[in-house]
Amino acid sequence: MVELSTTIKLQNIYDSTSNAVLAVNRSGIIIYCNRQVEKFLELPTGKIVGRHVKDFFPTTGLLEVIKSGQPQTGARLSLNNGTYLSNRNPIIVNGKIVGAVAVFQDVTEIQNVIDELTTNNEKITELKEMLTNILELSSDGIVAVNRDYIITMASQAFASFFNKKVDEIIGQHVKKVYGNPIFPKAMETGKPEYGYVTTLNGHEIIANRLPIKKNDKIVGALGIVAFKNISDLYALSEKINNLHDQLDFYKDELKRAQRSKFTFDQIIGKNPAFVALKKTARRVARNQSTILIRGESGTGKELFAHAIYTESERKHGPFIKVNCAAIPENLLESELFGYKEGAFTGAKKGGHTGKFELAHKGIIFLDEIGDMPLLMQAKLLRVLQEKEIERLGDTKPKRIDVRVIAATNRNLEEMVAKGEFRSDLYYRINVVSLNIPPLRERIEDLDLLLQHFIERFNKQFGLRVTGIDPEAMTILRNHRWPGNIRELENVVERAFNILEGNTVNKEHLPLYLLSAQKYRGLNNRGGLHQLIEEIEREAIIDALKTCDGNKNQAVALLGISRAGLYKKLKRYKLEI
Repeated sequence: MVELSTTIKLQNIYDSTSNAVLAVNRSGIIIYCNRQVEKFLELPTGKIVGRHVKDFFPTTGLLEVIKSGQPQTGARLSLNNGTYLSNRNPIIVNGKIVGAVAVFQDVTEIQNVIDELTTNNEKITELKEMLTNILELSSDGIVAVNRDYIITMASQAFASFFNKKVDEIIGQHVKKVYGNPIFPKAMETGKPEYGYVTTLNGHEIIANRLPIKKNDKIVGALGIVAFKNISDLYALSEKINNLHDQLDFYKDELKRAQRSKFTFDQIIGKNPAFVALKKTARRVARNQSTILIRGESGTGKELFAHAIYTESERKHGPFIKVNCAAIPENLLESELFGYKEGAFTGAKKGGHTGKFELAHKGIIFLDEIGDMPLLMQAKLLRVLQEKEIERLGDTKPKRIDVRVIAATNRNLEEMVAKGEFRSDLYYRINVVSLNIPPLRERIEDLDLLLQHFIERFNKQFGLRVTGIDPEAMTILRNHRWPGNIRELENVVERAFNILEGNTVNKEHLPLYLLSAQKYRGLNNRGGLHQLIEEIEREAIIDALKTCDGNKNQAVALLGISRAGLYKKLKRYKLEI
């Protein structure tokens, strides 16, 4: 039946509809009409097509639609002693209006009922309620009966099933119109039923039946033809299935793209120690052990975590990131473990699912774990040991299957010695340790990284930057990069925002890089540590000056968090 439906010509479909369809070109000449227009005008197609639309419809608004390009809907017409609703729309091909189409719907019977309402006050309430229900559920085939099974209303589409007119079936007992109607049973059950298959005068249809109520009492039943031909449903079902297939395809493509975005192949570096680190990380990704990623800010700890996730057996599960330094201490427990409804004042209805619960069957990435409060460290340790969580306000623990990847830029050994980090938690998370070297220790990767960022920002900015001039390159090579890869990325992006031409020059670099040159000899007086601190302090001052004191812009320029900026301002005794 599906194959049969696909062979039906467009003309047959238009001729089968109960509405009249008429189309004109830009000059108002009729170029198409369906069979209902022939019946309406009582003329064959040959005497309609080719003539001007105003020959038949003097007051038509089709020409206005062509001129304005705006559709007209719900226009009411009185023609041939009948009342019609007309919807008019422009025909647009390749962005140009080439004509207009009008669809007429016969609402004469409805208009007659409305007219009766205005003249018969005693029936207004009853008929309005019934008419409203019918109009809301209107379709190509509709019939209503009262408690005595007398047909009180029907559409012409429904009457056409029996080759009759509406006035020939109104007032008739429904069983006299056709054999064994099913829809009146809605009066007995009081319940609507949608999508049942039945036969109507030899036509296999899909229909709905509903009770009609007044003052909570059933006063009749309504039958609605949803599909005149069951093959139409099969065709629609096939379309929906195709759409679902397409949706599944694009979902898979999106997942694939997201996975490929964070892989070890996209972590750039040829430094031998860095290559060895990637090899180790790739190997441990296949296991289930807890991993601790260590390194300065901006070295790519989160990128490593994503790459481990992508190449692990948990890549089809969730990846949940938690920044332990960004969540206030009083909210951290509820964020990690969730809470039950009513656990505390302000707890939302239904409770809250914690990050560990969301990461079930996947990986949770605990970034900046060195900033986690001691109290939370104890609770985290229990979760890692028992592999179960307990929501705030709940007494029933819940088993979880989560792999933990933690990251920090702090010296945990010193923190353990000072009592700032629990030693038992340290040993629990430090099963496999990956130490990402800072950029200054793999400066031979600078060229590769610069080329990578230039290619990325060329696409983003629509430019064709080919490289960096020797003087600017010397400055970049001599810089100590306290902000590491993130700082380098921000330097290149800043240059793209201000450069003219296709080469990054010295003047396109931030002021703090140029100012840092004067500190080259500091290591002879205070050592490398002091050199880095002096450059970092100068970088912060220059960034704040460049951004007119705007700290949000300064942290973006420096590639550090807002909390990190405030720590450094306090450390270097700079005015906040």
